[in-house]
Amino acid sequence: MASIRDVAQRAGVGVGTVSRVLNGNGYVAEDTRKKIEMAISELEYTPNELARNLFRNKTGIIGVLVPDLDHPFFSAFARETEIALYNNGYKAMICNTIGSSNREMDYLYMLDRNMVDGIITGSHTLHVDEYLKRKGKIVSLDQEFGPEIPMVGSDHISGGKLAAEIILKNKCRKVLHITGVAPNVAANNRHAVFEAELSSHGVDVVDMMMEWNMFDHQSYWDAAAEAIRKCDGIDGVFAADQPALCYMHLAMEAGRRVPEDLKVVTYDGMDITRLCYPRVTSICQDVRFLAETCSKTMIKLIEGKEPVPQNQILSVKIQQGGTTYPVDLDGK
Repeated sequence: MASIRDVAQRAGVGVGTVSRVLNGNGYVAEDTRKKIEMAISELEYTPNELARNLFRNKTGIIGVLVPDLDHPFFSAFARETEIALYNNGYKAMICNTIGSSNREMDYLYMLDRNMVDGIITGSHTLHVDEYLKRKGKIVSLDQEFGPEIPMVGSDHISGGKLAAEIILKNKCRKVLHITGVAPNVAANNRHAVFEAELSSHGVDVVDMMMEWNMFDHQSYWDAAAEAIRKCDGIDGVFAADQPALCYMHLAMEAGRRVPEDLKVVTYDGMDITRLCYPRVTSICQDVRFLAETCSKTMIKLIEGKEPVPQNQILSVKIQQGGTTYPVDLDGK
């Protein structure tokens, strides 16, 4: 296997000159650069990435923490973040914490030991203080850590209002609201706004609380089945995609018609809402834009060349489906 010294000898230059070409820093005459590139090609020389990164004091790797890759939103977020980082010269280490604070802590230790250049976290099993004590670069998806750690998230307040307006325009009177509240997570705002809007219009809101970090499909089925058993007269439901779809499935099995007897609005608006019938009315988060914004923010932190906004809030949009009647929210 050829070494950098072999390349230098073949090109008739010093090792330092080859190093400048490989690292893209410092001046090298164009003729000399071409000789070095030809020598690299002829010798099939592959730079030692580990050595190069140690020299640069970086790994070229960003840790991406998500609660569960089986969850459609976090799976899509991990995918889009990996693409965005790769397109900007970084590799992603996808970390599946699966509701365990120990797993999340292990990845933070990797940041402490400089095994990754930074962490983009969408997993929140640890106390805020565990993140605040880190000296490495961290970007948060949806959780507010304070001024030390920038956050990227969706406009959940607007999302909650939009969902409530759709439910009100569809004349629902008793609405099942499936929630999972985690500390300091911006997504909580949609639940609070949704419930406040409906309650102010005299709509009966039935809250069903799930553990926020339980993402397995069976938990959603169990929660939906419990709601079917315990809650009579439900004519509307608002929840994240999976629990809402589980409830809709069981309700239709029981003879309820959608949207005639039951109106369904989901939050996230992932592909599963477009693959079922009827297509689901959803408040959609822009997962690709969230991922790209998190990635760009992380790279700015690492490079330190541009200021990084504290909070970046991205808009949501309505996907009109067949689980509610179409409404004109502009013509209030």
